[in-house]
Amino acid sequence: MAAAPARAAVVSPSLGTPDREFAFSTADFERVRALIYKHAGISLSPVKQDMVYSRLARRLRARGDRSFAEYLDRAEREPEEWETFVNSLTTNLTSFFREAHHFDILAERLKKHVGRTPVRIWCSAASTGEEPYSLAITACEAFNTMTPPVQIVATDIDTNVLTTCQKGVYGLDRIERMSRERIQRFFLKGTGSQAGFARVRPELQRLIEFKRINLLDKNWALQGPFDIMFCRNVMIYFDKPTQYAILKRFVPLLKQDGLLFAGHSESFLHAADIFRSLGRTVYERTDARDR
Repeated sequence: MAAAPARAAVVSPSLGTPDREFAFSTADFERVRALIYKHAGISLSPVKQDMVYSRLARRLRARGDRSFAEYLDRAEREPEEWETFVNSLTTNLTSFFREAHHFDILAERLKKHVGRTPVRIWCSAASTGEEPYSLAITACEAFNTMTPPVQIVATDIDTNVLTTCQKGVYGLDRIERMSRERIQRFFLKGTGSQAGFARVRPELQRLIEFKRINLLDKNWALQGPFDIMFCRNVMIYFDKPTQYAILKRFVPLLKQDGLLFAGHSESFLHAADIFRSLGRTVYERTDARDR
C-alpha cells in the first residue's frame, strides 16, 4: 500500500519535483491563477497545475528565462508576451456543428426572418473558426443563397486562433463529418502543396467580421443589438459572480426577442432574473415578449 503514492508521483510529478526542467512552486501557480483570473476571468482549478506548467515552460524556454517568477515579471512588463501568456492558457476545443441541435434551432429562427434589416449574430468564442463558419453555413442553407441577409461578429480573446479564423483553412479531417453536399458547396479542397486541406469559400468569409474581445474588458468594441448570441462553452471557465456580471452586460446587446445559446454543460439558473431557459441550453431575456 505504501508504494502506490511513490509510483503515482513518478508518473504525474507534482509542484516543485526535481525531474522538471524548471522549478514550479505553489506560489508560482497561485500567481498564474491570480493573473489569468484578474485579466481574463478564467478560474483555474488546482488540477490544472500540470497543464499550466507544460504550456508556460515552453515560453520560459523560448524567452530564456530561468524561473517562473522571472517569466511572469516579463509577461506583466511586455504587452506582446502578455498576449502570448493569455493565449497559452486559453483552451480552444471546437468543431464544425458542435452541439448540432443549436444550428437546427437557429435555422428555424432564420427562416422566419422578415424585414429589411439583416439578422445580426454574435459568436463570442470564435476559437479557430469552426463555430462562426457553421453559423454562416446555416444561414446560407436557411435562405438558400450564398449571400444571406446575415451579419456575424466573431470574437475571441486569443489572437492566434483569430488568425486561423480569418484564414479559414482546415485539415480535411476537420470537415469529414459533414455531408458531401455541404463540403462541395462551402469548401474548396486544396491541391499540390495544399493537398489534405480545405478552405472555406470567400462568400462565407464575407459574412463574418473577426475581432479580439476579452469579456472582462470594461468596453466591448461591439454595436448592438443582436438577434442571436452564441456564448457556448465559455462560462465554464468563469466563477458564478463573473458569469452573472457578463450575462448582465449581454442583456442590452440582445434584442428583446433574441436568443442566447449556451454550451451543453452550462446553466444560467443563477441568472434567472435576467435570462430564462427555453430548454436545450437556449435562453431568452426574462422581459421577452410572448412568442
